[in-house]
Amino acid sequence: MEGTEMEAVEIMMGKTRKYYNYMNTTKICVIGLGYVGLPLARLFSTKFETIGFDMNQARVDALMAGHDATLEVSDELLQDAINNHGFKCTTSLEVIKDCNFYVVAVPTPVDENNRPDLRPLWGASETVGKVISKGDIVVYESTVYPGVTEEECLPVVERVSGLKFNEDFYAGYSPERINPGDKEHTVEKIKKVTSGSTPEIADIVDSVYNAVLINGTHKAPSIKVAEASKIIENSQRDVNIAFMNELAKIFNAMGIDTRDVIEAASSKWNFIKLNPGLVGGHCISVDPYYLIQKAQVYGVLPRIMFSARRLNDGMGAYVAEQTVKCMNKKGVMVKDAKILIMGITFKENCPDIRNTKVVDIYHTLEEYTPNITVYDPWANADHVKHEYGLDVVNELPNDKYDAVILAVAHKEFMDMDVKSLIVDGGVIYDVKGILPRDIVDARL
Repeated sequence: MEGTEMEAVEIMMGKTRKYYNYMNTTKICVIGLGYVGLPLARLFSTKFETIGFDMNQARVDALMAGHDATLEVSDELLQDAINNHGFKCTTSLEVIKDCNFYVVAVPTPVDENNRPDLRPLWGASETVGKVISKGDIVVYESTVYPGVTEEECLPVVERVSGLKFNEDFYAGYSPERINPGDKEHTVEKIKKVTSGSTPEIADIVDSVYNAVLINGTHKAPSIKVAEASKIIENSQRDVNIAFMNELAKIFNAMGIDTRDVIEAASSKWNFIKLNPGLVGGHCISVDPYYLIQKAQVYGVLPRIMFSARRLNDGMGAYVAEQTVKCMNKKGVMVKDAKILIMGITFKENCPDIRNTKVVDIYHTLEEYTPNITVYDPWANADHVKHEYGLDVVNELPNDKYDAVILAVAHKEFMDMDVKSLIVDGGVIYDVKGILPRDIVDARL
């Protein structure tokens, strides 16, 4: 073997040894133990020494007691991770200083003007900067526009740590794909996009995730590509749902049932079947604003995305207005009417109330009547009160209503006799299209 070939082999073997050494000594810290961070941390703990970090001491205490209030991780799995895999949660920086693979999974909200709010990411990056050491890797999972990791987050880590990016420490990006409340597409079954700040780091990041995932990964060529891939996933879905919501408005005006139209159209093999609905939650209703804002920096006005966002943001008010229209048609007095809204969470069978559009239904109806009851067996009443200033009941009152709006398709609502909840001549509006056709006055 010639000299150059021998050198190439030695370099490759050295990289291989370094890679295996890293994989065998990986100690993971997941920063942010919410809907995304906790399931990921629990999963990592099955293969690696893992610590979960969160600023909320009450959250940490509850998790270490073996219960996840978000219900994303069952008590059985959480307790197994704690008792059998050494998983622990903490608010202490000292406890996580010995880690060498940091994963940031904090929220990326928007402000009151729908502009990206990067403060949670900056704060998490400061935390990383206080504990990161030479040779460590930090991977961001939070949904952002392309460039945030390298332009906004890593400079903060550099400033706080005094270390140099891609010389002293390294980075990656692997966008979260968890769907809150989804017990079928759980974190271990989701194919993950991964990336790294160098080819070697990209390989390490990819291998760490592959160690715990059933369906593997897709390694993107750069951090920016990985960031962009996530934000267009949610933007595409937002646009598609907006199209269905626009169709619903058109067909409702024509007196045609939208869901009947969709069922007929979906008989064609290449029709993409989606339904109209309220677009809330922390991802689909928020993430497009990140790309919209960044696109305008480059002189591009994303008209389709912007229009989709405006249309979807207005659907709560539309549902309320359609309910009022039905009441007027049936001669039901709207002023001071008793109205029941079934569901406040942003989706069915989970307690997640983040950015729920059911609130818009409430506030629109509030202009007509103060007698509005919100019933949701899944929602935490204290959290709803704190976030939105609304009262929620977890038990159905023994009462009759002038109008009932089924806003969320919780399993508890499926077999309920909703018709028994209304007065004679009352109105039932079905946002989700799950109630028997013969009892509803209108549906989205």
